[in-house]
Amino acid sequence: MSAQTPKRPAAAKAKATASAIAPVNLNTATIAQLQTLPRIGASTAQRILEYRQKNGNFKKIEELMNVKGIGEKNFLKLKPLITVGAERADRPEGRR
Repeated sequence: MSAQTPKRPAAAKAKATASAIAPVNLNTATIAQLQTLPRIGASTAQRILEYRQKNGNFKKIEELMNVKGIGEKNFLKLKPLITVGAERADRPEGRR
């Protein structure tokens, strides 16, 4: 006999592990991918896409705070989970 472990719903498990595997690229992410981030719902994800379409690709992750609904507090929670491509949130600016 094997011990059974409680099962988490697949969607919750996917959301919990998606960001842990690889950071979400703000310049290429779809609405669905953005929604895997904590505190990012459909409306905020849509605003992120609209910001990207209007202003071009994010050059720094800090630009995310220019999107309505993303303040400093939310940004700090998202910082380790996002990227803009070459830059990683956990690296000092200009270093690889």
